[in-house]
Amino acid sequence: MLRQNLPVTLEEVARHAGVSTATASRVLNGTVGVRENTRRRVLAAARALNYSPNIHASALASGRSRILGVILSNVENPFFLDVFRSMDEAATEAGYSLVMEHTSYQPERLVSSLKAMSGMHLAGVALVASEVEQGVLDSLSRRSLPIAVYDAAHPAPHITSICVRYNVGMRRAVEYLHSLRHKRMAFVGHHAGLAPLQERKQAFVESMRQYAPKAEFSTAEHDDTPQGGRQAAATLLDSGFSPTAILCVNDFMAIGVLRELRERGLRVPEDVSVTGFDNINLSEFTVPALTTLDIPRWRIGRLFFDALVNHQSSTRFSADTVIEPELVLRGSTGIAPDHRNGNPKSRQRP
Repeated sequence: MLRQNLPVTLEEVARHAGVSTATASRVLNGTVGVRENTRRRVLAAARALNYSPNIHASALASGRSRILGVILSNVENPFFLDVFRSMDEAATEAGYSLVMEHTSYQPERLVSSLKAMSGMHLAGVALVASEVEQGVLDSLSRRSLPIAVYDAAHPAPHITSICVRYNVGMRRAVEYLHSLRHKRMAFVGHHAGLAPLQERKQAFVESMRQYAPKAEFSTAEHDDTPQGGRQAAATLLDSGFSPTAILCVNDFMAIGVLRELRERGLRVPEDVSVTGFDNINLSEFTVPALTTLDIPRWRIGRLFFDALVNHQSSTRFSADTVIEPELVLRGSTGIAPDHRNGNPKSRQRP
């Protein structure tokens, strides 16, 4: 008789391994004091039977939760999904599970998500979000629950912060394009009212001002989607400003920028160079492949998981884990059209 839709029980694993249910439970819960050959038999039996432990029931029985909360800003953007997938992989390996909420960059939705999670029996919460306000961090710091945050400028005490030096990455992109003789550059962003995103825009503006008065620049913003990138590029081009390079706050919006330039008959990089940020998997499949700054999303997901699960360990991460982006050069950037072939010339503005 087939029972393919029925879950395998702990008792069946124990029977398959030839041990007691209590011994199987100790092995699968990582309890020390079990002989190595017994541990191997139980784990082999669990794999053979495709056993999946009931994590929620185990948490209630032991009083120790093995569930982590994750709050993301934008589930459409592959950057956030990659971080979540990395955390999920680490959680699965360690016998944890994840519950997820998303905010669409709205601070009020972040607060409501935290309230919803406060009613759960969680082992910790990761805030992979750009809209985390200081008041929220101060409130969270008064709780005993382990908290890890992403991109928070001033994390509160007892909260692990994982930061990317986006300002450094943006300066590197501007400096690289300047070395290619670009003197008319634009920045495409979104939600500039949120501090982490404002930092990236400000880094662009400050970098461009270093090259004044010869450099010209402009900025535009729209939604954090490819369509938003397209709309922001249209706003720039319709304004009369004619950039030779467009720097995007992320790859997701850069995809839309590439589309808008193509629709207008502008070649990349012959007429306009384009850079992204994050190095999502799609960035190497655009036409041309996108020059970007690499953010190690898989590593960040692991850092979040370890920070929450090992928060009481002597190996706990410092209050700030800082990551510097690395420039990845691909086909979407080239020498400014005014200086191609070594012959400066005036560019025809559309």
